[in-house]
Amino acid sequence: GRNAGTVRPRVRCGAVNHVIRDATTADLPAELDLLNASVLESVVVYTETPFTLADRLPWFQAKQTRGFPLLVAESAGDVVGYATYGDFRDSITLPGFRFTVEHSVHVARAHHGAGLGRALVEALIRRAGDAGVHVMVGAIDASNVDSIRFHERLGFVETARMPEVGHKFGRRLDLVFMQRTIV
Repeated sequence: GRNAGTVRPRVRCGAVNHVIRDATTADLPAELDLLNASVLESVVVYTETPFTLADRLPWFQAKQTRGFPLLVAESAGDVVGYATYGDFRDSITLPGFRFTVEHSVHVARAHHGAGLGRALVEALIRRAGDAGVHVMVGAIDASNVDSIRFHERLGFVETARMPEVGHKFGRRLDLVFMQRTIV
């Protein structure tokens, strides 16, 4: 399958040791808090409606069934970031996309700049390579210059800029697609 097993590297970020590991259902409330912070405070996620635990449980179960990883970054016993990937388009209906995935990464604001995002995405890239993924895609709001630069430092390149395809907080949003070849 696509899931190659548990990732548990210790990552030294600043003065704190973090653990990157596979998520469990017990991690979903923390994952939900990280996601909803992005929903409510930014244009990182193109919805204004917060997600619920009832939404996230079937989402997580579907990821497990498909072998798509959900990795969490843990610090002092708390989940402070997560990264995952899933289909880019629907690879069941459109199997020509089965070697391409779209990823997502969220880190608690208090941990920005500590190397956690990099550690999560690098672990996710290793997992994708082990699963035979050829290309990983990121869809990033064009105003999120920090995320675009972050992805560039990880070897992603901009492949498309789509004007006004999103809408949030009463304004139209441009979307940037970035990708990295894995294997």
